[in-house]
Amino acid sequence: MSKFKRILWPKVVLFGDSITQFSFQANGWGSEIAGKLVRKCDVVNRGLSGYNTRWAKVALPRIVDSSIADSNIAAVTIFFGANDCSLPEKNPQQHVPLQEYTQNLKDMVAHLTSVGVSTDKVILITPPPLHEPDWEKECHMKGSSLNRMNAVAGQYAEACVQVAGQCGVEVLDLWTLMQRDGQDFSVYLSDGLHLSDKGSTFVALHLWGLLEKRVDALPLILPYWGDVDNKNPEPSLLSHSSHDK
Repeated sequence: MSKFKRILWPKVVLFGDSITQFSFQANGWGSEIAGKLVRKCDVVNRGLSGYNTRWAKVALPRIVDSSIADSNIAAVTIFFGANDCSLPEKNPQQHVPLQEYTQNLKDMVAHLTSVGVSTDKVILITPPPLHEPDWEKECHMKGSSLNRMNAVAGQYAEACVQVAGQCGVEVLDLWTLMQRDGQDFSVYLSDGLHLSDKGSTFVALHLWGLLEKRVDALPLILPYWGDVDNKNPEPSLLSHSSHDK
């Protein structure tokens, strides 16, 4: 049997729609979080562009199951709603009714807990606000009329916050935070819906405030280079670790 044991790196799983999928691009909020967790956690991008919670709850068991959950998961973010809140008469393919959206979030949290991800590791993220003038331009460019409204996005954000309270999980309420004190939230959005660089920085800052306490105690994986004996490296590099498997 080999004396080398595989190191089991904890994972932070980012699960969401396009706002998550593209978060690993330059200056993205996912890449910023990943940079903070180098040598502590793998940050796994499981963003699915265009998805709503109806499809996400079907996909989630194929992404997080009992084989990778339990002690291997440091945190999971669930970031949906920007597509669910589409107006049914304008975008029926992506629209999910508010009541179903609420239940889908509950079902996803329930799945995570059923496979060993405790509620203290789950963070819900509400949809951000929608800047209607900019998004309407995007819609017109694609030959359609405005298919989302900020007030409706706010209803889904409020439902997300309520689900978090009912399920006993943390929530990041972007819809409220980005509009706090009547500020111009359009600077956080690149096209009225998706995040700008400034918006990604905003998300990373506030999400890190919730993640940090969940990962702060995790050790640096493998020793600092200055602590390795150059002439006899194996004792320190092969020493027992709680992340070994």
